[in-house]
Amino acid sequence: MTAEPFPQWLRPPPGGFVAEDLDRLPDLPPHTELIDGSFVFASPRVKFHVQVISLLESALGRLAPAGMRVRREMTVTLGRDQRPEPDVLVVRAHTDGGLERTTYWPDEVVLAVEVVSIESRTRDRERKPQLYAKAGIAYFWRVENGDGHPVVYVYELDPATKTYALTGIHHDRLRLSVPFHIDIDLTGIGRR
Repeated sequence: MTAEPFPQWLRPPPGGFVAEDLDRLPDLPPHTELIDGSFVFASPRVKFHVQVISLLESALGRLAPAGMRVRREMTVTLGRDQRPEPDVLVVRAHTDGGLERTTYWPDEVVLAVEVVSIESRTRDRERKPQLYAKAGIAYFWRVENGDGHPVVYVYELDPATKTYALTGIHHDRLRLSVPFHIDIDLTGIGRR
């Protein structure tokens, strides 16, 4: 068995890749992210990951007020060399843009959600929250697999320090008053 030739587009240019490269380079795998100037390729999704994304997208879509929209697996351009792809986003409706849109900007994003996977746990737990907070995204949720059930860690931005503060850990039910009234039965994952 021989390896396929190394594609030239995979070789980073001096200074690393930039956010626009995700739109202009051909044949990038789905869900490619740009973190610190390097491409990050997604591993195949496990069932838990897919079910949590579906549950949150559906529930938030029903609960979001008219001024907000729920999106899944769209990138957010946080800077020249930062373009992560949260699993679920809540964005401001008036900035949602056209159907050809490929990315959002931090001031358009109200909530970013990451569902932690084994291969991305350090990025999802550490690096991405740092980037989202520094960019000023007000709310961040991290979802972990707690023995087959979602456990949601809810964070709110401290605007003075540009860091997130943990405001709650939710196991069976997610009840919040910000960024809007939310009541989600987390045990519903098995029904998706």
